[in-house]
Amino acid sequence: MSLRIFPTIGGGCSALLLLFGAGPALSEDLVATRIGDGTEIARLSVPEGGEWCVLWNHSVQGFPVTDCYENRDGRMVLTRSRQPDFAAGLGHIPGRGRQVSDGEGGYWILEIDEAVPGDAYVLRPGAGPVDHRLQVGDTVVSLSEAAARQRVRIALTGD
Repeated sequence: MSLRIFPTIGGGCSALLLLFGAGPALSEDLVATRIGDGTEIARLSVPEGGEWCVLWNHSVQGFPVTDCYENRDGRMVLTRSRQPDFAAGLGHIPGRGRQVSDGEGGYWILEIDEAVPGDAYVLRPGAGPVDHRLQVGDTVVSLSEAAARQRVRIALTGD
């Protein structure tokens, strides 16, 4: 059910209309929750078409890696990834996006466009220098600082 407010014609009041069957509200919050105790670590607004990234430092090489997502019609969609090297656990899988140079010796994998099942996934943030972070615009939240080595659910939700 959706709740919508429409202005009345010719009057200064608003009419309140309940519309049934108008479709679900679009998801707009990216929420990170510690699974063990349900503590909310972060809640960041990501409106339709908005982007966020998970930033982290490779556990062996130490360089930064970036995985970016988009709110596409209320769905969590992995769109691109920046990887500075072909280190352990990294690399482009043929048929999954398009690999291009980042101009700095690394590469971007663009046009991945994979919907995340259930619009959520579980991540175990690394400790110390790995520093898994969520970034929405200029806002950065360290998941590692709040829940290193613990299971964290990252979800796009309309709640």
